[in-house]
Amino acid sequence: MSCLDRKKRCKKKTVIVCHPKRKKTKRCLRVVKKIVIKKIVRVPQKGQQLLQGLAGAIAEAGPQGLAGALGPQGVAGLVGAIGTLGPQGLAGALGPQGVAGLVGAIGTLGPQGFAGALGPQGLAGLAGAIGALGPEGLVGALGPQGLAGLAGAIGATGLAGATGPAGPAGSAGMAGGVKGFADFFALMPPNNAATVAPNTDVSFPQDGPISGAEITRVNASSFNLATIGTYQVLFQVGVNEPGQLILTLNGADLAYTVVGRATGTSQIVGIALVQTTVINSVLTVRNPAGNAAALTITPLAGGTRSVSAHLVITQIA
Repeated sequence: MSCLDRKKRCKKKTVIVCHPKRKKTKRCLRVVKKIVIKKIVRVPQKGQQLLQGLAGAIAEAGPQGLAGALGPQGVAGLVGAIGTLGPQGLAGALGPQGVAGLVGAIGTLGPQGFAGALGPQGLAGLAGAIGALGPEGLVGALGPQGLAGLAGAIGATGLAGATGPAGPAGSAGMAGGVKGFADFFALMPPNNAATVAPNTDVSFPQDGPISGAEITRVNASSFNLATIGTYQVLFQVGVNEPGQLILTLNGADLAYTVVGRATGTSQIVGIALVQTTVINSVLTVRNPAGNAAALTITPLAGGTRSVSAHLVITQIA
């Protein structure tokens, strides 16, 4: 096979024919090898005969020469079919946020959500217009009576009435300036058996002469002065200890009526005028509050007879 034949068959490989002789020969042999193989492949043989033919062709070609220089890159072949999808790679880092897209169309109204928590009370709104007057209601129950009103002005004096018939004559009054009297007393024994403590009244449980209803007894130690006026009060009480006695009117001490004794065995005697300002004032004879000693009303003083203590009240005005 001539070099020109090889040139015709190698087409694009003819550029390397002008290399040095040794290399040229090897290159030609390589090309021949390829040509022979192509010819053998084209022979219509089958099975074992095809394999034997290939082996013979390779043996005739001789050993493979050294690789030649890399030729220029050929024209890019057609894009192959897309391979199967490989496994998913690791997620890349989050990229920067893109520009906001256009606002989409408003979707359909979703179902109603749950009611939210009650918000704070808002400010009071403006007062609305007064509505029309409603129908009159039923009459309510009668309320409690109100306070009495102020007294009205005194009316004009009426005409004098006709003179009535004369009344019956009254009873004769008391002679002189005495309007009433009463004597209350005690006998020791048996009265005042217990001592009279401070701020406690002396008992005069028995009645002597009494003129009427102006001066009366309330209890054993208290006496009622029915009318407003001036009363002369005399009292005398025998006691064993040093002590004092005082008159009281309506529970209040009459300081100007205090009498007492420091030593001895004599009686305590007092006399005073008492004026009342209200009707039914109450009078007593008392061991004053604040005194240290309780008083023993002396029994059987000076002999074998019971000794008396007296309270004599006379209204003189």
